[in-house]
Amino acid sequence: MENMKKVLLIVMVLSGMMMLSGCSLFNRRHNVGAVVEVNGQYLESTELAQVTAGLSGEDSAAVADAFIRQWATEILMYDRAKDKVDGKPIEALVEDYRRSLYMHAYEEYMVAHSHIQVPQAQVDSFYEEHKDRYVLKDHIVKGLLVIVPNGSPDLAKLKKFMQEPDEKNIEKIEKYAYRYATGYELFTDEWKPMNQLLLWMPAEKSSLSKVLKQNNQIVLSDSISTYILQVTDVRQAGESMPVEYARAEIEPVLLREVTTAYIKSERERVYDDAVRFKKVKFYE
Repeated sequence: MENMKKVLLIVMVLSGMMMLSGCSLFNRRHNVGAVVEVNGQYLESTELAQVTAGLSGEDSAAVADAFIRQWATEILMYDRAKDKVDGKPIEALVEDYRRSLYMHAYEEYMVAHSHIQVPQAQVDSFYEEHKDRYVLKDHIVKGLLVIVPNGSPDLAKLKKFMQEPDEKNIEKIEKYAYRYATGYELFTDEWKPMNQLLLWMPAEKSSLSKVLKQNNQIVLSDSISTYILQVTDVRQAGESMPVEYARAEIEPVLLREVTTAYIKSERERVYDDAVRFKKVKFYE
């Protein structure tokens, strides 16, 4: 068991150090403080000390030996590969990959600084063309919810204000909520899934769905609180999503299309400008 722990320790240390040192593994051309040299490459004592830092004498020697072996083997295999394998295809692949990385990074930079947005008209048009895709899986509602301790004063007035949630009454509701409520949510301009409301209310989905109607007020209680939900608008599961609710799903789709078109136009503009300013030269 103890030997297994040591093996695991060595593997973990080696993996970490090789990842950290991988970029410069084959570029060490000096021998200041070197402890090992392989084909003109030098392993410095400071690097080996980092590998074995904090280890006991026996573990330190084992880890150092394994690290040196792996370090030297990779250099030897790499040098042998350069002698035996045609490097031109590999270098071409590396250059293609490098170019692709730069181009992708630049395209992301262009998009980030372009402030691309999807117009509402485009969302509406897409929604009308693909309306059958956007069907509700759950009930959604607009309205307001007030949660107050049982026995709170003037509940009849509060319920009446909530039945007509105009600007004046909403102001009164908010004042009441600030004074008495333990929870308050105003969403007359925002659709909310019923499952989200159930996190606030002591009701099951099946029982609440039976009473969800537009301009309906639902009052529920438990041993501590009274829950008053005023529904100002409702859409049932199975109905088409309202376009403003579907926007969260439509916009990313259209944004990808707009972004792709933008990048294509920028590529064309770069080429056309280069031709115009004779950076692209044609020879007959």
